[in-house]
Amino acid sequence: MESVIAVLDANVLFPASLRDTLLRAGQRDYYRMHWTAEILEEVRRNLVKTGRSTAAQVQRLVDTLLTVFPRSLITGDYLALIPAMQNADSDRHVLATAVVCKAQVIVTNNLRDFPPQALAPYIIEAQMPDTFLMNLCQDNLPEIAQIIIEQAADLRNPPRTVEQELKQLAKHAPTFVETMRDYLLQR
Repeated sequence: MESVIAVLDANVLFPASLRDTLLRAGQRDYYRMHWTAEILEEVRRNLVKTGRSTAAQVQRLVDTLLTVFPRSLITGDYLALIPAMQNADSDRHVLATAVVCKAQVIVTNNLRDFPPQALAPYIIEAQMPDTFLMNLCQDNLPEIAQIIIEQAADLRNPPRTVEQELKQLAKHAPTFVETMRDYLLQR
């Protein structure tokens, strides 16, 4: 079965717990993720602006993303398509990226910026991260649960239990977290 191709909007790369889950799932080939330098710049700018990270910390994050996921970066080809996109001006670059990389999904918290009529010609769907993660769970529930266990175990500063990590994720993907809790309690 061929992997779903998804463009990750900046707003789903902003929260650390959600970003970690999405990156780990992509790293294990449960889907193919893409972004552009423009998307990463938006993440950088917002993390620094909100004081969640220093400029140096965000630069390390971006450098890591580019090093660990070199095939995820979409370059120049999408730029020529931006004017033709019919979604919100501020997110036309995201839809153009999805068109170029033949994505089926844009993972975003801003569904209103991606109205169905703007996506339909390209057979692309905008999904909230909760919906996207639930879709990944359909065929991979034990493996996705293992990602959450490992994600919590890898956190050191500060350390977190699985439940603490789920609590963080619940802010962005509540249905997914309930599914994870139910599954983990049955083990």
